[in-house]
Amino acid sequence: MTRFAAAILFAFARLAGRIPWRWHPWLAARIASLWLRTDARESRVALRNLELAFPDMAPAERVALRARILRVTAMQMLETLCFWTRPHDENLALVRAYEGESLFDAAIASGRGVIVAAPHHGNWELLNQWLAARTPISILYAPPESRVGEDFLRRVRAADDDARRVTQVRAEASGVRQLLRTLREGGVVGILPDQQPKGGDGEFAPFFGLPALTMTLLSRLAARSGAIVVFAWCERQPAADPGSPPSFVVHVTPAPPEIASTDLRAGVAALNAAVERIAARDPAQYQWTYKRYTLRPSRRGEDNPYRDIERRRR
Repeated sequence: MTRFAAAILFAFARLAGRIPWRWHPWLAARIASLWLRTDARESRVALRNLELAFPDMAPAERVALRARILRVTAMQMLETLCFWTRPHDENLALVRAYEGESLFDAAIASGRGVIVAAPHHGNWELLNQWLAARTPISILYAPPESRVGEDFLRRVRAADDDARRVTQVRAEASGVRQLLRTLREGGVVGILPDQQPKGGDGEFAPFFGLPALTMTLLSRLAARSGAIVVFAWCERQPAADPGSPPSFVVHVTPAPPEIASTDLRAGVAALNAAVERIAARDPAQYQWTYKRYTLRPSRRGEDNPYRDIERRRR
């Protein structure tokens, strides 16, 4: 039954992925407008995150940035349905330029293993396909609560020949051991570094000036394996013509050496600082609809900065 439900979802995704590119801007604007009018979760969380991360920003500027974020989030959702269900070669033709490509190739050629830290900036699903086209890669993922959702994600990320070069690894103890083996054998591992880990699995470090619980896994893997760490993201470019397909630039940059420190607090501080620099390039392309600051250093639930906006919807 789980596979059948996932297949139905995939069929709907494939249908939605056929929507012409020229319709995306109009649809994204309508979706964003709906989120604003209905005070949807995406709208409430984005505004609260902006209040936390940019306390000195003028309220009107913050509201305008939220509107841009919602339009870009809706656009990314539509694009991702296309990328999941169209041939990867067709998707990768939308990547118009590369910055740091030689750095990535040199890191692979070193034989030391490579950790690709890929923040939620731009379109990370297209980045996954670009990475898989260049090298076999193991991607760490946090499984959804629903088995149907997990089967669906595994299916859409395995819908092309390039998927044979991707190993999807669950974020659990056995998966971590698998990643460490891959790195010690000179392989490549991809990690989304800016998701809040479970309590006890991370350290607090500043992120846009506010303490955020941050994964220590990436630093531990780097320190234990000796792998090279790079940051990578796939950034959307301004459209020359509203009706034209989107275009992207893939960026690869070296990670600060402190990320591999055995001092985990120093490692996560360097990690967050690097993600912050990427997000600040174009804040509208970062995933501000995610509750990044739910767990607080006090460990008291009443300090959750999203509690009041959650109560507002009950």
